[in-house]
This record gives sequence, structure tokens and C-alpha cells, in this order.
Amino acid sequence: MCRNITELRGLAPPASDQEIEAAALQFVRKVSGLRQPPAAAAEAFEAAVAEVAASVHRLLGELPARRTPPATVPPLRRPEVQARLAAASSSSSGTAKQAHAGHTPAAPGS
Repeated sequence: MCRNITELRGLAPPASDQEIEAAALQFVRKVSGLRQPPAAAAEAFEAAVAEVAASVHRLLGELPARRTPPATVPPLRRPEVQARLAAASSSSSGTAKQAHAGHTPAAPGS
């Protein structure tokens, strides 16, 4: 079983779309053996993630309520992960501000 996927059933508040999509992405990465698909397979990879996420949405909607919450907190709810995502978001917006100020952004892949 993929150890990076946490239980989403029984969370309070319920699992968000973002949490479900993150779990679906982890699952597809695990079963495909690819962290990033080759360009020729990107569409199939994204479609698989969307299908898994849709299945998880349906499943969570049909399962009975849990008596106790899951033992682990999903990564997107952990303060250290939220801080890392916020830092990445602010640094990428800083790059956009530099580009608007007349700076040339780095070429992709450099």
C-alpha cells in the first residue's frame, strides 16, 4: 500500500477537492511508477488522476460515517506543509512581479 496516501474518510471538515486530488495523484504516481509522465503520456496521466479523484468523491459520499477520525492528519492540513506551499506560492508571485517590472524570467528547465 502507498504509505503517502492518508485516510480521507471521517475528516472534520470533510476532505476537500484539493485533498482528494492530491491523494489521486499520489495513487496514479505509485501505480504508474512515474513522478512526472513523459509528454506523450501526460494527457492519459491527467485523465487517470481525474478518474481516480471522481471515484474517491463517489466512494466517500456513499460510505457510512466513521465513529473515530483517522489516526493521521492529511498532509495538506499539516502546518509545515501549508507553510511550504505558502512560501512556494509567494516566491512564484514574486517571480511574476519581477517579470512585470521588466526583468526577463528564466527559461523553463534552466
